Amino acid sequence: MERVNALILDMAGSNVELIPEVANHLVSSGGKRLRPMLTLASAQMFGAEGQPHVKLAAAVEFMHTATLLHDDVVDDSAVRRGKPAARVIWGNQASVLVGDYLLGQAFKIMVEAGSLECLRILSHASSVIAEGEVLQLSGANSLSNGEGHYMAVIEAKTAALFSAATEVGPVICGHDGAIQDAMRSYGLNLGLAFQLADDVLDYGGNSAVLGKDTGDDFREGKATLPVIYAFERGDETDKAFWRRCIENGDIRDGDLEAAIARLETTNALADATSRARVFAAKAAEALDKVPASELRDTLAEVADFAVSRTF
Repeated sequence: MERVNALILDMAGSNVELIPEVANHLVSSGGKRLRPMLTLASAQMFGAEGQPHVKLAAAVEFMHTATLLHDDVVDDSAVRRGKPAARVIWGNQASVLVGDYLLGQAFKIMVEAGSLECLRILSHASSVIAEGEVLQLSGANSLSNGEGHYMAVIEAKTAALFSAATEVGPVICGHDGAIQDAMRSYGLNLGLAFQLADDVLDYGGNSAVLGKDTGDDFREGKATLPVIYAFERGDETDKAFWRRCIENGDIRDGDLEAAIARLETTNALADATSRARVFAAKAAEALDKVPASELRDTLAEVADFAVSRTF
């Protein structure tokens, strides 16, 4: 990870001063670095050496960072990783353009890694992520789209990059077929579990621990799975409340607390967490198809962490 971080800081540089300012604001602010760590672990599990897997891990983090810069603009987010979002400091235009620059740098690093198949996997993930963003935009505030639409969005927006991050590990080491399929499945299910847990934390987490405001999804009118569950299980008064807040964007003082109360009385948060655990179990099960190792055990623990985490 030290080598990955050094490469990230180097590749975030530019003669255009604003680019490293904006990029370093987000890159140096921390974050879990989970996606590049998954790339490193999945590659080292199959004997990776040298620099190629380090380059792929850096590319994965650049892709993720670019999507965060773009997401904060789309969502009007004010806080990211405990700091003011880049858009708040430098504006939406700079955030979008620097995100584009980082995405370009990601593809440059992918090419340097020297695997056409890895380039295919990660470029495909980039397209799927963009599709997920548009799909969410087209129905983010609609409660009538239901669980199917929501799952399609998070599979594209979040799980696609997790899946690509773990799939390129064995590929860069010359593995394909069943091994490649297993690591793709691991990442996909891990990403679904991770996003479901995120959506629960938005209502039940701690802002200081999360590094972002709780209730952001509610204020942005996102029909996440907990909200979908609560809406479907509520009475007409509950349904009217959710329509006013989520579909109409009419949020008043005390509404977040009222929303959390409704989520709890309908077991929406608990059931969304249970759904996350199902995907975490599927991720761990996918690892049964790869040879036993200490790193395989570690990746199985990551699946549990994705659901049990508080940040």
